[in-house]
Amino acid sequence: MIRFSARGRLAALSLLAVCSVFPLSAAAQSALDEVLARKEIRIAIPTDFPPYGYVGTDMKPQGLDIDMAGYIAGKLGVKLELVPVTSANRIPYLQTKKADLVISTLGKNPEREKVIDFTAAYSPFFQAVFATKSLPVKGAADLAGKSVGVTRGAIEDMELSKIAPATADIKRFEDNNATVSAFVSGQVQVIATGASVAGNMIARNPQLGTEFKFVLKESPNHIGVAKGEDKLREKVNEIIAGAKASGDLDKMATRWLGRPAGNLPN
Repeated sequence: MIRFSARGRLAALSLLAVCSVFPLSAAAQSALDEVLARKEIRIAIPTDFPPYGYVGTDMKPQGLDIDMAGYIAGKLGVKLELVPVTSANRIPYLQTKKADLVISTLGKNPEREKVIDFTAAYSPFFQAVFATKSLPVKGAADLAGKSVGVTRGAIEDMELSKIAPATADIKRFEDNNATVSAFVSGQVQVIATGASVAGNMIARNPQLGTEFKFVLKESPNHIGVAKGEDKLREKVNEIIAGAKASGDLDKMATRWLGRPAGNLPN
């Protein structure tokens, strides 16, 4: 038999009281456990970056990232709370538990991997060539003899310069607005730009019948997860894998970007 002094008995009772109020298992509860327990997931999304995330005319968020957030919530069987973020605060929101996931055109790189974890890629982000459906362009060789608008010094400018035929008439503009304006007004036949800029341009000018032609550079988007939350990351990876197999990722990408998601990396 173990005997306790009066002081020892008081300490033991205090410890029991603390454990009854704060079970030891609670300390080990994962983010996935918390999401399922409260039946709601908080997902950080962009609201100023079409076509991935922006506010529509009905003042509600819409876009590819918002569709993906809804898809994940649906597969988990929980309610969705959308948390608007900017490029600057999306990772801090994850670190301070203001969001359970970040779906906000987040590219994976070594610096970010030091502070958060990433799921498999869920959507393409790319620089590409776009033109009207009536213009036959399938690859770089087809740019011969055609005028191509591009923003000076941008990634797409550098990539286009590597592959454009000598007879392509590359016209460089000082910013994206000027590049888009040149294409919309007919100053150039083709535009080389990022997916977000192109998506916004296509949405605003449906009469042009602009479509995706070919990729210049891929930079896919991943979902951000708090460091060490492996259960949540693995569950989301399962959902992404299922969406790839079913073709749902391709459908979302085609709806918002004009092209399928394709073969995305893990």
